[in-house]
Amino acid sequence: MDRKIPSRRRDTDHRKAHSLTRLTFVLIPGAGGSVWYWHLVEAQLRARRHHVVAVSLPAADDTAGLREYADAVVRAIGDLGQTNVVLVAQSLAGFTVPLICQRVPVSLVVLVNAMIPESGETPGDWWRHTGYAEAKRQKNVRDDRPADAQFDPLIDFFHDVPRRVVNEALAKGPPRQSDTVFTTPCAFDRWPDVPTRVLVARDDRFFPAEFQRRVAQERLGITPDEMPGGHLVGFSRPRELAERLDAYAVGLRLYEQRSGQRPKSGRTG
Repeated sequence: MDRKIPSRRRDTDHRKAHSLTRLTFVLIPGAGGSVWYWHLVEAQLRARRHHVVAVSLPAADDTAGLREYADAVVRAIGDLGQTNVVLVAQSLAGFTVPLICQRVPVSLVVLVNAMIPESGETPGDWWRHTGYAEAKRQKNVRDDRPADAQFDPLIDFFHDVPRRVVNEALAKGPPRQSDTVFTTPCAFDRWPDVPTRVLVARDDRFFPAEFQRRVAQERLGITPDEMPGGHLVGFSRPRELAERLDAYAVGLRLYEQRSGQRPKSGRTG
C-alpha cells in the first residue's frame, strides 16, 4: 500500500525549503527585450517572498548581439551581489542562457516556451534547423487556419491574454527588435551543467507544444513540464507560472537539503 506524506510533513518541508538561503529569480524577456513582459509574474513571485529582478535587453540596438544580451543579464546579477540565481528565459532568451552560465554561477535554469540553441547556432538558423515552418503549418491547419497564415499577434500571441493586458500592450506599441541578434552565433561547447527545466504552455500557437516537446527531447534529452496558456504565458497565466517557478525552487532546495548535493542537469528532484 502506497504511503502518502502527511500534509503536516509537506507543509514543514515547504517551510524548511523557504527558510534556506533564498533564490533570486532573474527573468529574461524574449524578442523585444521588454522588462514589462514580466511585471505580473514579478509581483506574484515577490508575494511569495522571493528575490526577483527582471532584465531589460538591448533589443533595439543594431550593434547588440547575443553577447550584449548576456552582458545585460550578467550586469543585473552582479548588481544584486547574488549567487543563488534561477534564470527564467522566455522564447528568444533561451539563446542567452549558455552564455550567461559561462560567466556567473547559476543554481537553476527554467526555459519557458523557449528557443533551445545548439552549439554555434544563430537564432536566425534555429527556425530552419528545428523544422519550425512545417510544425507551424500543421498547427495552423489543426486550428482551422490557412496552413501558411501570416503571423497575427492577436491570434498567435494574445489569444488567451486578458483584454486589460492586451489593451496596455497595444497602447505601449510593439518593442523594436533589431535583426542583428538573429545573425550572431551562440558560442558554447555544450549545454551548461546546471539543473534545467523546460516548461511548455500547451496552448502556445506560436511555438506549438508538440514542436517544443520534440526539440527539448532532441537537444537536451528533457521531457518538458506543461501548463495551460499560450506563448505569452507571463501575461495570460502569471499566478500559475509563478506557482510553477516557486515549486521548482522548493524542489531544488529540498533536494539539496536531503542529498547534500546539487541535482544533475535536467532534474530538480
